[in-house]
Parts: sequence; structure tokens; C-alpha cells
Amino acid sequence: MGIKIYNTEAREKQDFIPLEEGKVKMYVCGPTVYNYIHIGNARPPIVFDTVRRYLEFRGYDVQYISNFTDVDDKLIKAANELGEEVPTIAERFIEAYFEDVSALGCKKADVHPRVTESMDIILEFIQALIDKGYAYESEGDVYFQTRKFKDYGKLSHQSIDELRLGERIAVGEKKQDSLDFVLWKAAKPGEISWKSPWGEGRPGWHIECSAMIKKYLGDTIDIHAGGQDLTFPHHENEIAQSEALSGKTFARYWMHNGYINIDNEKMSKSLGNFVLVHDIIKKHDPQVLRFFMLSVHYRNPINYTEESLENTRAALERIQTSYQNLKHRKETSTNLTENNQEWLDKINALHEEFIREMDDDFNTANAISVLFELSKLSNYYLMEKNTAVEVIDAFTKEFDILFTVLGLSIKEEELLDEEIEQLIEQRIQARKDRNFQLSDQIRDQLKSMNIILEDTPQGTRWKRG
Repeated sequence: MGIKIYNTEAREKQDFIPLEEGKVKMYVCGPTVYNYIHIGNARPPIVFDTVRRYLEFRGYDVQYISNFTDVDDKLIKAANELGEEVPTIAERFIEAYFEDVSALGCKKADVHPRVTESMDIILEFIQALIDKGYAYESEGDVYFQTRKFKDYGKLSHQSIDELRLGERIAVGEKKQDSLDFVLWKAAKPGEISWKSPWGEGRPGWHIECSAMIKKYLGDTIDIHAGGQDLTFPHHENEIAQSEALSGKTFARYWMHNGYINIDNEKMSKSLGNFVLVHDIIKKHDPQVLRFFMLSVHYRNPINYTEESLENTRAALERIQTSYQNLKHRKETSTNLTENNQEWLDKINALHEEFIREMDDDFNTANAISVLFELSKLSNYYLMEKNTAVEVIDAFTKEFDILFTVLGLSIKEEELLDEEIEQLIEQRIQARKDRNFQLSDQIRDQLKSMNIILEDTPQGTRWKRG
């Protein structure tokens, strides 16, 4: 068995067979950098970072590209409102994006191309479409002739006569057909612009990804990914312009993640439920947000609430405590051999189950269930009177593997200040002396200092309250 991917275009799971054995070309649509990213923007980086990590875990060499739209209508509007230059705003929010997604455990792409740094390839791409008869100039704008591309609508599964125009395709008199979409926009007075054969202007939204993919990955890629909202018109238009130019399949597998709701309502500024990652991670551990995102299959919608995030925090903490208990027990474990193989077999069975779940369209929800099972199994093992270093190491290694693939990390135990350390030692001694009144007093004192104690078979553990 191998990896299966749900392909949006085919509407079914398909065996994953990359163009080149052992290598994967993957492109993920990145953000428009005019503000901090909201929680919906965070789902694609988390989901597809996990896909990338898993492909690498399975031995693939992944070439991963994700772009920045650093010039468009929203950026120009923000620049006008703030009295700043477009590049200044873009740079600020690109830095903020890296800061946020890094906190969420996302690795940087191999390349993060920007529109403003890709103008040469964009202009070449547009001119080539004009030369092939797929695009035309009209009063400084350039449009793609949508009806001329016979397969238009194959990704979103709509016939061309039934298609509704997307919000970012403005219908104007310059077009020959209302379905035509813009490749190059003539500059308005005072707008940021670049020179082109058709006059001063800037690229349309859709052309940038096609041009960047051609530059960095070639005519055909293995995986093209992004949010569900990009299926139409953005990805549909990418297919049209790229396949019209090359005559080849643009992307072999299309992956789209589902929407995020806030308290069972669609997130929107008008409803006042617009949640920025920048704000969330000030209040919550970013690892918890990532774990929450992965707890639902990527194609399904996910409902964000403060309660669900708190439940996720508690669940993740239980798993991390299991790991720390293993590390703590290793200090007193021996090199026993009796029953070791039985436990090693159980750990290996969970490893294989994790692979089966992730092979099935990167089912992180079920993969996390395996992580819970590993945590539960390790807890059972630590109840054994005698434990072996070999088994402890096998457990911790498996935790490390699963956490790495899921982009999570095990928290290291914090250093306590001297007063708290002394109080914990005093309480441990009080329990040994069976002075339970003093023990309880110290527990309450530590609780008032936001230190929660847990008495386990492996000894006293602590955590921040």
C-alpha cells in the first residue's frame, strides 16, 4: 500500500504517484500580505506543512514553494489609508507572517517568491499567451479568453455557461466576454506600477501563481494546494492559463482544506468574529492551535471556540505528561529482557497504524488518535513494577517520530526558582514522613503560586496552572 490523496479535480482518492520517483513538486498558495493572518489563513500553512513533513518522513525529497502576493487592490487600499508605500506594508506583514507560522511549527518553504520580484516571468507568460491567441490587450489591460480553453471548469466541475464570476474578476466594457479574466491591469493615477508592452500596470491575481510555478517547478507539478475558497476562480484560472500555454497537465493532484467557523458562524469582519493568529498566540500556546487544527481531517470544516481550544490544551498536555513521565522513569529503569518484546511489538503496531492513517489522505484526526493510544499504552507500561530502558527508549522514540511528523514539540521541563524547588522537596519529604497535614499545606501554597502538583507512580510531577 502507498499514499492516497483526495484529488479535488477527480473527486476521489487516488494513488499518489509523483512524476519523478522519490521526488515531489508541491506548491501552496500563500497569503496577500496587507494585514496579520487570521485563523482561516493559518489552516493551509499548518495542513500542508504536515503533508510536506509526512512525505519527507516517507522518504520523498519535497520541493515546496509558497508565494506572497505583495501587490494587489487590498495592499494599495491599505497603503492609501495608512499613507505608506505598498512595499513597506508588504514587508511588515511578511515578517509578521513568518513570525506567526513559525510559532505554529511551520517550516519555511524552499522558496517564498513574491509578485514584485517575479515581474519578468509574469510579463513573459502573458506575452506568450497573447502570441498563442489565448489573450488580448484592451486599453492597457490584458485578458485571457476563457471560452477558448475547452476544459475550463474541470476543477470546480461547472459548465462554462453556468459559471458565476468570482469577486476578484471585475466585469468591464474592456472585455470581449464577461467570463474573460484579467492578466494585466492598467495602472490608475498614483498607483504602484511596472512597465510592460501594454503600458504601465501590474499583474492580475491569477497569473502570479502560474508564472511562479513555471519558474521554480516547471510546466507540471505533483501537488497544488490551498484553501477551499481558492478552487474557483483562482485555481480554475491557473489551470486555464497554464495548460493553454504549455499544452500539458498543470497539476496532477489538487488538495483543498475546508473552512473554519467561529462559534458555529462563518468568520467575517461584519460579525465581529474575525480572529487573528497574532492575537490568539498571545493568549494560547501556538502548539495548541496547531494540534487543534490537525484534530479534524483537513477537508472537513472546523469550528473554533475558546472551549474547544481549552479542551485541546488539556489533551495535548496529557500526552506531553506521558512523555515526560517516560523520561523521568528512565533514570530508574534497568536492562530487563522479560516481556520486552511484547511491549516493543505493541509500539511497532501503533507505528504501523499511524502510517496507515496518514497514508489515507493524510488523516491527521485518526493519526492523533494513534498518538493518544501511544500515550495510554505508555501510561500502562509505567504501572509495571519493573521497566526496561529498551522499552522506554522505544516509547520516547515513537513519540518523537509522531510529534515531528505532526509538527509538534515536546515541552522541556521548566527550571523552577529556588523557593519553589525547596517547597517541592519539603512536600516530598513530608509525604515520606506521612505528615499529610504539612504535605497538603505545601500543595496549597504552591497552588497559590500557580504550580500544580501531580503525584504519580513515578514520583511527584508539576506543571504551571
